[in-house]
Amino acid sequence: MVYGYVRVSTDKQNTDNQRFEIEKFVKARNMRVDSWVDETISGTKGISERQLGKLLKQVRKGDILITTELSRLGRNLMQVMSFLHQCMERDIIVFTVKEGYELGNNINSKILAFAFSLSAEIERNLISQRTKEALARKKNLGEKLGRPKGFSLEQCKLSGKEEVIRKLLQEKRTKQYISQKLGVNRQTLRNFMKNHLGM
Repeated sequence: MVYGYVRVSTDKQNTDNQRFEIEKFVKARNMRVDSWVDETISGTKGISERQLGKLLKQVRKGDILITTELSRLGRNLMQVMSFLHQCMERDIIVFTVKEGYELGNNINSKILAFAFSLSAEIERNLISQRTKEALARKKNLGEKLGRPKGFSLEQCKLSGKEEVIRKLLQEKRTKQYISQKLGVNRQTLRNFMKNHLGM
């Protein structure tokens, strides 16, 4: 059996790009994905709390698991290594599309899995540290941190589209039509018109 595993952290993301990458990967190797595991959950959650944990219980010797990158499997070294170790012990082959790795039950795979999981964790820690330092510096300079009160990501989508909205209103288009065209809900459009267009 060939399993495709895709994961995003929040429901504001989707797994379409990951699926596309995996489908392209299997097509180039004359393979096909027999079963997909698709989940929306933080990689910091334990594997047993995720669909990935259920998948690990059902895979058999010789099965193949394909994911876009090691970071889809977990967010820290121990989590990824634990998962890969269990796969290797049971002769499950893990392919990562972006990194181009084939991880099986051999010493080369174990060294690669360790090295790249460690690199990924170091990179995440460095990014986190740089972010904390930048925020501390801004706070020290007296800058306000965080989003402005009343800030909405959806309202941000409408920034710079004031003229488009005015034009559509002049054309007697309904608010429902405009909100659908611009990819936001009607309440967001109404709030934006009130706060930014004085309507």
